Amino acid sequence: MHTENQTLETLRFLTPEIARDIAARHGTPVYVYDEATLLKRAGECLTFPNAFGLTVRYAMKACPNRRILRLFHELGLHIDASSGHEVERAIAAGIPPDHISLSAQELPLNLGALLDQGVLLNATSLEQIKTAGTLRRGAAIGLRFNPGLGSGGTNRTNVGGPASSFGIWHEHADEARKLLESYHLKCVRIHTHIGSGGDPAVWQRVAGLSLALVERFEDVVALDLGGGFKVARMKTETGTDLRNAGAPVKAALEAFAAKTGRKIHLEIEPGTYLVANAGCLLSTVQDIVDTGKDGYLFYRLDTGMTDVLRPSLYGAQHPLVVIPHTPRTQPGPVREVIVVGHCCESGDILTPAPGDPEALSPRPLEQAEIGDLLAIEGVGAYCAAMCTRNYNSFPASPEVLLSVNRNPVLIRKRQPVDDIWHLEC
Repeated sequence: MHTENQTLETLRFLTPEIARDIAARHGTPVYVYDEATLLKRAGECLTFPNAFGLTVRYAMKACPNRRILRLFHELGLHIDASSGHEVERAIAAGIPPDHISLSAQELPLNLGALLDQGVLLNATSLEQIKTAGTLRRGAAIGLRFNPGLGSGGTNRTNVGGPASSFGIWHEHADEARKLLESYHLKCVRIHTHIGSGGDPAVWQRVAGLSLALVERFEDVVALDLGGGFKVARMKTETGTDLRNAGAPVKAALEAFAAKTGRKIHLEIEPGTYLVANAGCLLSTVQDIVDTGKDGYLFYRLDTGMTDVLRPSLYGAQHPLVVIPHTPRTQPGPVREVIVVGHCCESGDILTPAPGDPEALSPRPLEQAEIGDLLAIEGVGAYCAAMCTRNYNSFPASPEVLLSVNRNPVLIRKRQPVDDIWHLEC
């Protein structure tokens, strides 16, 4: 189907020439991260409104490549880890252990050794308080609470409220306090996280709920409000304004200090906000097929859920841009297209309906030819780190960092295909 007067998405930080050069050097699919965007986003987070000091922790699960970890460390960011393995990965990348905070659904077997190195722990359940007390009686720890409020575009991005298992339910605060006393533990940090969103009213409410918890634990000196700042990947989306989101938080901290005399240090844990729009996945149009005049036109790519799972999982929307393999004097006509991945899986689609991975939503795209590149934008967060890697035995894709001087540097090699099965017995 031809369409007219459609507003197409455009490349964020690449040019067609640089994209073609990277694809020629490293093949496709290939992730490209933009250092200039990473630096800009980090600067914005470091100026988040605060009353009595700020620590910005990068939620490394978003994109844990060590070059990105090191870049953020050099800028003064600390690390939020979600597993013991992430802690070890961050330490291997050169992050000081006392700059790493662990908030995990599953505690690692070597937790004691990690604590000995200086890693910080936020217990996320009553059982985890017992484990911490058994390992380190008298230690200082943090507690992650579910404050009873959640936010997110879907149930899968909402990590607060009664439908979420993350954190200690706020009504169990008294029981948590008794456990602290029985193990002589000291709670020095309260951690909450509600999910994704940017409504200042929501941040104001969660700050109030979290500070009510802080007030019940007299040793607390820091409040970690997590991350989840919404990013506008598509032109039609509106992202979080950090200054608007942070203003009511700062006011709440100031009011709390006036009431209690306690000046609480603020921590935030952005992941998506820092890296999402700093990433692009370059793929190649492998085939073009259709299902007749009453059906759909499909672009088949050499990538899919093995590199970008979010559309299949959440119905997430990513900008798609056709890059002709050779320059054209005029852009081609616009077509309504369903873009699909290379997996033998009906759910491997890049153009689902917003928030509904079950529904197809044709996207206006420039008419492509087989062999053209197709750029998938907004893939810096939860793509390379969260995908069905090695499904259908496709190898993991390489990662490239585009430096501030526009020099593409390989920061992860393409996985050799025999590496997929070399551990099999």
